[in-house]
Amino acid sequence: MISGDLLNIQPSELKFPFELKKQSSCSMQLTNKTDKYVAFKVKTTNPKKYCVRPNTGVVLPGSSCNVTVTMQAQKEAPPDLQCKDKFLLQSVAAPDGATTKDIVPELFNKEEGKVVEEFKLRVIYIPANPPSPVPEGSEEGSSPRASPQANGNQNVSSFDDVLRSLEAPKEKSSEAWSMISKLTDEKTSAMQQNKKLLQELELVRKETSKSHSGGFSLLFVLLVGILGVVIGYLVKRS
Repeated sequence: MISGDLLNIQPSELKFPFELKKQSSCSMQLTNKTDKYVAFKVKTTNPKKYCVRPNTGVVLPGSSCNVTVTMQAQKEAPPDLQCKDKFLLQSVAAPDGATTKDIVPELFNKEEGKVVEEFKLRVIYIPANPPSPVPEGSEEGSSPRASPQANGNQNVSSFDDVLRSLEAPKEKSSEAWSMISKLTDEKTSAMQQNKKLLQELELVRKETSKSHSGGFSLLFVLLVGILGVVIGYLVKRS
């Protein structure tokens, strides 16, 4: 809070939740500490960026007034969310019964014997969705982080396991290779026997074909002979 002779201003800084492409607002409360009417006026170094409602007004004796400052939607964020914008609040004693219509720029001119209080307020941007803090130590229910040395030991252990799995017992390895060699020999022998059987079967087929061919020729000769005898017999009778 900022305290002057005429007004108390709260807060002392204007804090805006910052989110790209979204408007953001904050408010400040002006409290009249005196028994006089107090006029105020709010200025900013970047009037196109902010909208102040009301930017001028009168605070009655012993009462308060709220001022809302709205920041327009921003397309870009400043580096590290650091803002250089500032606001200036001027206050001065006003005639009794004064209203907003009675506030003119000349009222805030600094003259001899006239007190014009001025307060500068800086702007602070706050991330709209700040990341949740992560505790350094492990909390209950969370697994502790492994130290580099533990990770190194674990890697060495895993490497040894791989080596042991690759270096299988020699007896089992020899037995497996012996079984593979035996199966290969049996397969080769079976193929050779199959080939031999096919050759013998082909030979038998050829011999059978010749035998059938020879039998057919002998029968044909016999038939021709019988036919010749019959024809000769018929010729003799005729």
